[in-house]
Amino acid sequence: MALTFYYGSGSPFAWRVWLSLEHKQIPYEMKTISFSSGELNKPEFLAINPRHKVPAIVDDGFALYESTAIVEYLDEKYLDGPALFPADVRDRARVRRIMQEADLYVNAALHPLTQEIFFKQKENWDAEKLDRAGKAFADELKLWEQVDMGDFLVGGASAAADEDGGSAGDLDDPVIFGRVVAGVRLDDI
Repeated sequence: MALTFYYGSGSPFAWRVWLSLEHKQIPYEMKTISFSSGELNKPEFLAINPRHKVPAIVDDGFALYESTAIVEYLDEKYLDGPALFPADVRDRARVRRIMQEADLYVNAALHPLTQEIFFKQKENWDAEKLDRAGKAFADELKLWEQVDMGDFLVGGASAAADEDGGSAGDLDDPVIFGRVVAGVRLDDI
C-alpha cells in the first residue's frame, strides 16, 4: 500500500512534509484538503488526525500527524533515500532544536500577521496590530540572523532543517520557508 499524504495549501507544516517526501524520493499519493469545505471535520479525516489539522500521513495503515514526527518517521523508515537528519548526534540535536524554534517562535511571531491579513477583509485590517506584529516578526528573524550555522543551516551536510543542501541564506529551507514568504509578502501590502 502506498503512503498517503494529507496536505493543505498554504500550510508551512505540510510543506515541510512534502519537501521531505520529495527529497527522499518516497512514492506517495497526495490528498489536498480544503480548509473551508469542512473536510478536516469529517469522521474519516478525524480517524487519521483528531486535531483537525494537516499534515498527516497514512503509511501502510499507520496514521501519523504533526510535521516533525512525520519527518523523523520518514527518515527512519525510508533508509534508501538521502538522509534528512545528520548522522552526528549533536548536529541532529541542532536540527531538532531549530525545527522546534521555528514551530514555537517563528510561528508565534507570524501568527498575528496571518490572522489579520489572511482572515480579514483588507478594509478591516487593524494597522496598529499589523505594525506591532510586523515588528515582532522582524525581531524574531533578526535572532535567526545571529546564529552561525556554517555552510548549511546545520552542520556540513544537508538535513531536515536544510533539505536542499543550500546555504543558510537560502529561502527554500522547509523549516521557515512558509513563514518567511508570508512575512516578505506582508511588506508588499
